[in-house]
Amino acid sequence: MTATTERPTSAVLVPPRPPAPVRRSRASRRGRALASNKPSALGYAFLVVVILGSLFPLYWSFLIGSGDSSSINRQDIDWLPGGNFLSNAAKVINDPSVNFWRALANSLIVSTTVAASVVTFSTLAGYAFAKLRFRGSKPMLIFVIATMAVPTQLGIVPLFIAMSQWLGLSGNLLAVILPALVSAFGVFWMTQYLSQSLPDELIEAARVDGASMIRTFWHVGVPAARPAAAMLALFIFIATWTNFFWPFIILDSSNPTLPVALSLLQSNFFIDYSIVLAGVILSTIPLLVLFVVAGKQLVSGIMQGAVKG
Repeated sequence: MTATTERPTSAVLVPPRPPAPVRRSRASRRGRALASNKPSALGYAFLVVVILGSLFPLYWSFLIGSGDSSSINRQDIDWLPGGNFLSNAAKVINDPSVNFWRALANSLIVSTTVAASVVTFSTLAGYAFAKLRFRGSKPMLIFVIATMAVPTQLGIVPLFIAMSQWLGLSGNLLAVILPALVSAFGVFWMTQYLSQSLPDELIEAARVDGASMIRTFWHVGVPAARPAAAMLALFIFIATWTNFFWPFIILDSSNPTLPVALSLLQSNFFIDYSIVLAGVILSTIPLLVLFVVAGKQLVSGIMQGAVKG
């Protein structure tokens, strides 16, 4: 009796490679899809028109601000800037009625404080509305959003009475800062952003690891909200910097913000628009510097919600 042994055989299954023509056809389809997503010449032309239309008011202000009163009254338009901008800017800065440097410092203080406060409170409230579950959260959020529909002018009279008679802050910068410490738009903005960009799994993982609510917000919520917070800070800073209505009512000429101070250039019987627009250009320069410095954060905040293919 003989024992027969069978030699083990092993079969290695190798997936077949797709043929080269299939790969080339897929690559060609991908290339055609990418080519179709590129903007056309018409799209570039539209962007150029939009950019030129946006820059034209600034150029026109610089054009008038670099001239003089005689050049403004001429009927023919000279599209090249004159050589009087520095002298006109010096007149704005040295005008005792304008108090330019004090107004510039006041605008920096008010805009920076309001932007930091709005970002802080809006991020806290947005995180609570977006990721925390508590009774009455949705009605409270609806109420906050509904306040955006109320015009600012309707609350000017009671706000003026509260700031001037009850608190005694007439002419003080606190009268401009306190009403703007919290923004309904900022709360709505951060709520929408955090509800879409912050996964619930990250918060649950932080809680499993033993992190408290404040620690979870600081280490999980704040990094996720950073692009939207930077964009919100930029918008609030610009809106506060250019705000004229309420500071003009509550502040006086001895302690103004920059828009209020520049309005004093038009208080004379004869208005020299070259000096007025030179002051406008001077007030715009800090905003342009801010755009250059914070441009990357602005673009990242806009593109964060874009759909990636």
